[in-house]
Amino acid sequence: MINFNRPPLYGTELSYLAQVLENRKLSGDGPFTQKCHLWMQENLPCSKLLLTTSCTHALEMAAILCDIQPGDEVIMPSYTFVSTANAFVLRGAKIVFVDIRPDTMNIDETLIEQAITPKTKVIVPVHYAGVACDMDRIMKIAAQYNLLVVEDAAQGFFSKYKGENLGTIGHLGCFSFHETKNISCGEGGALAVNDDRLIERAEIIREKGTNRTKFFRGQVDKYTWVDIGSSYLPSELNAAYLYAQLEAIDAIYQDRMNSWNEYQKRLSVLVQDKRVETPVIPAECGHNAHMFYIKVKNLEERTSFIKALSEKGVMSVFHYIPLHSAPGAVNVSRFSGNDRYTTRESERLVRLPLYYSMDSEDLNKIIETIIEFFR
Repeated sequence: MINFNRPPLYGTELSYLAQVLENRKLSGDGPFTQKCHLWMQENLPCSKLLLTTSCTHALEMAAILCDIQPGDEVIMPSYTFVSTANAFVLRGAKIVFVDIRPDTMNIDETLIEQAITPKTKVIVPVHYAGVACDMDRIMKIAAQYNLLVVEDAAQGFFSKYKGENLGTIGHLGCFSFHETKNISCGEGGALAVNDDRLIERAEIIREKGTNRTKFFRGQVDKYTWVDIGSSYLPSELNAAYLYAQLEAIDAIYQDRMNSWNEYQKRLSVLVQDKRVETPVIPAECGHNAHMFYIKVKNLEERTSFIKALSEKGVMSVFHYIPLHSAPGAVNVSRFSGNDRYTTRESERLVRLPLYYSMDSEDLNKIIETIIEFFR
């Protein structure tokens, strides 16, 4: 079976993990965590970057930093992972879902303004497949209505919008380093703080609500509980693995892009015959080859397609069930306007295997199997 995903392993990870074990510094914020922080702050760049245990926790920190209170409203697409909504629901927010664009599967920026009410506090654009939302339009709306913007860039690490890295454009940006992502440490994430007013509180929230970070910098003679917070620090083992991948990001990116381009090139015959649709990358977007998907005719064809690939030894998957149709959404959300594309487009989408160091023979088999199915 050709797996859908294979966690990246570049080669220097084991050496760095051995260093951590030799130093016996396993808890968070050790030397490798600091190296990761510095690398990302310089290369993204952003005012402050804080590693977290997951993108879920980065989003939860963002919700606290946005000072979400019960009854506040948060606008986002329904086509996203549950963590995007849960982070704000945990603070008492009402989620307002907005329809997506059928070309990029991102939130339709033209529908955001009509979803705003006096209770709206935050807009959460989700950069699906590492392809940017229309951040110019979103930031303009946010400024006009005095709203905060939290970018869910879980899939968008090192993707760009008009030359700027995703996650660094809004007030806050959230990344994932889960094993399914381009750069991984198994479980992990990061919060980019792009508004200097939020930096000090972000450090406090991440350290269980204490000013412990200031203590370690020598800014206070003792630390104590000063705010709400939790333990959002990843292990130094995770940071060591992650740092090895950050150093190799160019090689990992190019390898994935080669596979992505091969899919796009060879499946174009099916696009020309109007049998499938492949990802659309707007001119202003620089994507990171996080995902290659195709859209088939409908849900029935998708079911048949996934089954046929499985029988040929190829694992493919569909993605999210739109959140507004989930049982958990009933009492904590509403859909603004009509669901014109969210459900329809989500039922057509199939994700194909894509990972670092993908075997060329496997890639060829996948493509040939897909073409054979439609013929």
